Amino acid sequence: MLGNSISSNDGAQCLPPFETWSIRKPSVEAEKGLVASQHYFSSDVGARVLGAGGNAVDAAIATSFAIGTVEPWMSGLGGGGYMLIHLGESGETFIIEFGMIAPHNLDTEDYPLIGGQSADMFGWPAVQDNRNIHGPLSMAVPGQVAGMELAHQKFGTWSWEDLLSPAIESANRGLLVDWFATLAISASATELSHYPSSGLAYLPNGMPPAGAWSGPPPTITLPKLANTMRRLAKAGARDFYEGEIARSIVGDLIGCGSKIDTLDLSNYSAKLSRALTSQYRNAEIYVSPGLTAGPSLLSALKTLSEQEISGSDSESDTYLAYARSLKDVYQTRLALLGDTPRIEQPECTSHISVVDSSGNFVSLTQTLLSPFGSKVVLPKSGVLMNNGIMWFDPRPGNPNSIAPNKQPLSNMCPTLVREESGRITALGASGGRRIMPAVFQLISNIVDFDMTLSQAFEKPRIDVSGTEVATVDVNLSPHIAKRIREEMPVNRRLHGAYPAMFACPNAVSRDPVSGIMKGAAYIMSPWAKVSAAS
Repeated sequence: MLGNSISSNDGAQCLPPFETWSIRKPSVEAEKGLVASQHYFSSDVGARVLGAGGNAVDAAIATSFAIGTVEPWMSGLGGGGYMLIHLGESGETFIIEFGMIAPHNLDTEDYPLIGGQSADMFGWPAVQDNRNIHGPLSMAVPGQVAGMELAHQKFGTWSWEDLLSPAIESANRGLLVDWFATLAISASATELSHYPSSGLAYLPNGMPPAGAWSGPPPTITLPKLANTMRRLAKAGARDFYEGEIARSIVGDLIGCGSKIDTLDLSNYSAKLSRALTSQYRNAEIYVSPGLTAGPSLLSALKTLSEQEISGSDSESDTYLAYARSLKDVYQTRLALLGDTPRIEQPECTSHISVVDSSGNFVSLTQTLLSPFGSKVVLPKSGVLMNNGIMWFDPRPGNPNSIAPNKQPLSNMCPTLVREESGRITALGASGGRRIMPAVFQLISNIVDFDMTLSQAFEKPRIDVSGTEVATVDVNLSPHIAKRIREEMPVNRRLHGAYPAMFACPNAVSRDPVSGIMKGAAYIMSPWAKVSAAS
């Protein structure tokens, strides 16, 4: 009898081919600007901003707010992230850090270990009642609004109100629940049902919404979120941290048992710094510093630069070099930063890449962490809160252990590549610890093998991100899997639409001579899209 996996001819385990279609998503070319995101609506919003004269940062902010209304389980007002900004005129590259922070009143005694392993994506030791995974004690102070505010103040040209307008209209219109949205909501339905306001928002009649087989998809209305965004547009970003919105948020947080209070919100601020940079062969790589995957990416590229990759022998030497580099860097990363290997589940994150006609670039990664974050929708504001405490190691005494007023280790990796030719590419991905391996391989495809974005995105990938096992796309030659298996265990996996076994990248690039821009979106997603300004 067949189980849920089968053996390939190299002895590695792989899932049966439960998706039999062939999917392509060619790159998009433009002269006035491009926006790549994980949802077609938000990409279109950003492209319209570019077409109406906004710059890349304006487009990124509008896209950021809009995407939180159409895939709210990925990111939104209750989350945080990192934005990399490259200025075409000066050539400077900056990072805006708006990650989540543990509340100052956090009590480590609230997270007692009970033995065994939790069901979270990191495989942490189990905490009583999964308090670090969902619910009020899993929430960290959100930085999303502060990050967009700082980007707008320093680099934006449009009014704050205009940039929020498309998101407000979208929230008013409601969330269209097609089959992909039904899957996302269904996967978190059990936890959402634990919290009345969340069930009310996303589980009409107590069940995940689903359209009839031959009828139009239903719509979930988000009136409270629309009202909060409307207030945010009129009163300004600080209202989220110090004004009417803040009072509403704190009231709901205290009411549900969260430790986040007025002081946490009023003290929060996003930070602007120079991007961390390094050389990889003949290209300059720019990443976010600190507790992100950026430094690990540079380390992995340095290790790769010391190895020979020729693309010969069915490319097994290249993929083996990838596997070695990623294995080495994750061993160092996890040991030094106190993180531990994860169960194969994705983080729910959004990535946005933007380029405008002046050569300005944005690479923006934002997240709630888990699907639907803490699973708690705040009753008055409609804000879906993050579960940033899950990033911390619940065991005391480690570098990344839970502690008050502390920033956790994250996996976000917004990146910019400047080649010797002058071509610049902004890229990033969603997908938890799988993000950095995806960005790493895309950079190699572009720099080492001079691939176009379409070629780089169509190239099958492997993933080595903290366990002893290499995950290998079934579309790669069995010879490659066999070669990697000589040094580490291998699981061959289908790179399908759902579940996502590899990270979900997007990218935009610009040729400095012709000015032609190209963009690529995650191929396997039915929603991801590159939109061109017109």
